[in-house]
Amino acid sequence: MRIIYDGSIYQEQGVGGINRYFANLIRRLPPDFEPHVTTCRKPGGTDPSHQHLHNHRFRRFRPRRFSLKLEKRFFGRVENSITFDIAHPTYYTLLSQREFSDYRCPVVITVWDMIHELFPKLDPSGLVAEQKRRAIEAADTVLCISENTRRDLLARHRIAESKVWVTPLASDLDPNTVESHEPGPSRPYFLSVGARAGYKNFDGLLLALASAKALVPDVALRAVGLPFTRDETKRIAELGLTGRVEGYGLVSDRQLVGLYRHSVAFVYPSLYEGFGIPLLEAMQCGTPVVASNRASIPEVVGDAGVLFDPSRADELSDILVGLVQNPASREPLIERGYKRARQFSWEKTVERTVEVYRTLAG
Repeated sequence: MRIIYDGSIYQEQGVGGINRYFANLIRRLPPDFEPHVTTCRKPGGTDPSHQHLHNHRFRRFRPRRFSLKLEKRFFGRVENSITFDIAHPTYYTLLSQREFSDYRCPVVITVWDMIHELFPKLDPSGLVAEQKRRAIEAADTVLCISENTRRDLLARHRIAESKVWVTPLASDLDPNTVESHEPGPSRPYFLSVGARAGYKNFDGLLLALASAKALVPDVALRAVGLPFTRDETKRIAELGLTGRVEGYGLVSDRQLVGLYRHSVAFVYPSLYEGFGIPLLEAMQCGTPVVASNRASIPEVVGDAGVLFDPSRADELSDILVGLVQNPASREPLIERGYKRARQFSWEKTVERTVEVYRTLAG
């Protein structure tokens, strides 16, 4: 089966969750499949791989307006000169600058969440939401990464339920990469991983920690992600948390596994997620999960974590204090986490996706 993956996402992000999704998907396709990836990105370590992979690369140049004209023709020729059985674009626009409806084969699109619709400040022009709408309406099948995303999509778009399939994600973090002789932390800490702005509700976590420090004065927070902004640093100081909140920047997988394993718990206070891969990472690493009870998060966590109302900083504070003061309460969470994480795998994701491909291709 010959599949074209338009690589527009590679122009939007150098690394990221969508990149990892397509890398895992393409690498695990059956050996009789022939994936074709179009991209303007230079070859790199995060590129997809497969024994029959064809990369169609266009090298951009200046002036940009001339480059755009030529790349439009280049990718248009790729789409026209090869007979594809399925098109599965990586995002909501195409490098050929065509519409999804212009494909001469069935189209599959993956929808990650409804963040731009639910939080319009992230998309003030409405452009991304409109591009997504056109892509969804033109697709023959829509893959959603969670049941919650599926419900949100059906509530906002006129599309037949039969066209929407759920293909949950997985984690490719190897929990065995940590060095066994690495020293433990000098004081107990909770862990935050990923983006922090807006709906990620990092401020709610800071408020809870500020309240908890009266009962557990030695506790700290370690945050993995981009460096703290000036506003975040100011907020940390306002709450009396300077020296208690440590930024770790972008870390290696080995470092991340160590941070998970040595933490009291991983805390995920987000107001909305399409899925939430860090939840699986934490459970794989034997880390208790404390997470918001919103959107897809309960669907991923199941009974393996402690869920809280993200609008209640006092509720989260009580949970944090309880885990520090009663370490034994972590053990059942760790065991349930291991069991829950085993229910998700890239093999299952790919198996379900291949079923969609075969159904559409007849």
